[in-house]
Amino acid sequence: MIILSWHVFILLRSLLAVVTSAAARPTRSSRRRRTVESDMGPCISVCRQKENPVARSNAVPTMTTPRTLESSSMAVSESVTAQRNCVLQCMPPQRSPPGSVSSNSGGHRGQHRSRHRSAEQNIDQLVLDTLHLIRTLVDNDQDPPRSMLALHKIADKEAGWLAVVQSLISVIPMEDPLGPAVITLLLDECPLPTKEAISKLCTILKLSDATSVTERGSAKKHRNICVVLGCLAEKMAGPSSISLLTADVLKYLLSNLNEVCDPSVILYSLIALEKFAQTSENKGVIMKKLTKSNLLEKLESWWHNIAYIKREVGFCALWCLDNFCEFGRKFTYEQVDTKSIRVMLNSKDVSEYLKLSPDGLEARCDASSFESVRCTFQVDSGIWYYEVTVVTAGVMQIGWATKDSKFLNYEGYGIGDDEYSVAYDGCRQLIWYNAHSEKHTHACWAPGQ
Repeated sequence: MIILSWHVFILLRSLLAVVTSAAARPTRSSRRRRTVESDMGPCISVCRQKENPVARSNAVPTMTTPRTLESSSMAVSESVTAQRNCVLQCMPPQRSPPGSVSSNSGGHRGQHRSRHRSAEQNIDQLVLDTLHLIRTLVDNDQDPPRSMLALHKIADKEAGWLAVVQSLISVIPMEDPLGPAVITLLLDECPLPTKEAISKLCTILKLSDATSVTERGSAKKHRNICVVLGCLAEKMAGPSSISLLTADVLKYLLSNLNEVCDPSVILYSLIALEKFAQTSENKGVIMKKLTKSNLLEKLESWWHNIAYIKREVGFCALWCLDNFCEFGRKFTYEQVDTKSIRVMLNSKDVSEYLKLSPDGLEARCDASSFESVRCTFQVDSGIWYYEVTVVTAGVMQIGWATKDSKFLNYEGYGIGDDEYSVAYDGCRQLIWYNAHSEKHTHACWAPGQ
């Protein structure tokens, strides 16, 4: 039977579509590791099943698409202090020799601005270093990168937290599939911000519908802002989430759903709205606003678009219409013709936060947890393989497993983590078996492959 295990790696918020028996395994974690949120990049895939008449016993195709990366246990080494000092401590002020008098106060202000810029540049570099090194976090015994530890130390203070968030927004590139996952990972491991810090962040970012309209050329910035808002909404569910979703923030996210916006901005705005809606009071407000417009109906038509990022948007819009907004519409799965489909993902054997498409051939995880789903078909004999078309470039482990393979959601075990399964990771270029990984030489997969 197909088994799909999803992990928000948020990195790697992965979107997956499957037509045959397959199981999925997300990025590995353990009790000692905390999970964060992909495409952080979600991975979508479409599979076609083929058979070769040679014997094979009790193997199950398996596929895993994590959404977020997980960090190792956050033990702090003696090098953390040095890392923090090099980032946080501005260069000491230049003192005049004994007996001399400083005559230029403007010079001191210039030195202060220079030191401030230097500190910002150091934080930016730590963020980029973490993004580069995050692919190497594959073993439970690994310590987090020093850059990550330094960022955590910086974020202990409100001013440092604001600086880290602004850096994430400004430097995480659009083209890196692990970008959203790194944002989720770092925010998840940072101390919970206060309401005052959240209010200051919104003021700094100047979120409003006017900002959405006037800055539509800054897709990277606004994609990252939406990722941050979604992470905070999920992390601060309840009264804090209500206070975060101000009228201006809601107008900003709704304005981002306009078809003229960059598809990545639309996608993560949708996901942020979903996460805000986890709080019932927010959900009521959001539903009223969406009911008055037909934004989601327009985006729904993108589901089968040949542009893969638009396909993601269409999937999420369709899911929102069926599960989030009460328009009195008939569920899509009741209207889809599945007579020609011989195998699909089992909606009665799926974990809580996994999204399934109406035809049962696609699944997506936008949560920061380890999600799984099984297929309605298993292989007992013959040699089988299946093909997958990847729609996003995020982390997704695809492989085979027998019925003895264990999938322990909260302990981070999935395909490739025991002797009964093997998995292929085309994003981080690894092959997993029995909780160990080996590097392979194939190029990283890309949307459309």
